[in-house]
Amino acid sequence: MNRLVILLLGLLSMTFASRVSAQLPSIQLKDIHGKTVNMSEISNDGNPVIISFFATWCKPCMRELKAIHEVYPDWQDETGVKMYIVSIDDAQNSSKVRPLVDAEGWEYVTLLDPNSEFFKALGLQAVPHVLVLDGQGKVVMSHSGYTDGSESEIIETIRNLGK
Repeated sequence: MNRLVILLLGLLSMTFASRVSAQLPSIQLKDIHGKTVNMSEISNDGNPVIISFFATWCKPCMRELKAIHEVYPDWQDETGVKMYIVSIDDAQNSSKVRPLVDAEGWEYVTLLDPNSEFFKALGLQAVPHVLVLDGQGKVVMSHSGYTDGSESEIIETIRNLGK
């Protein structure tokens, strides 16, 4: 049954990937320290990038980010991947993001999208949603939803980039 779910999720992610533009839109977001980041200029010295959209109220989002947190140092050592997390919490709730990130010890680059401008520009509709970009910034995977263990699909996609 698990293999069927993983296969179906893989097929869904391929469907979503075809809808996502190869280039990220030029939208300005602020990180949790107030620094402005142009999303079209995200890079990682030729290494892959993960962008995970979440909200503080989204339980599957929290499970996914915690699961990735457990393996993220290994992923970084193996592939050089860099992870950005983008909160779609509205302006009223975005003040909860930094305390959450600090409490969880997440070392991801954390960005705020309080009007969901970036999220909507990509045609996304639900969180959690993960994008994987190759070393040239092209979206190679787009995955919506989270089930326990589905983070393995992310690292497999990244590993396959090197082949």
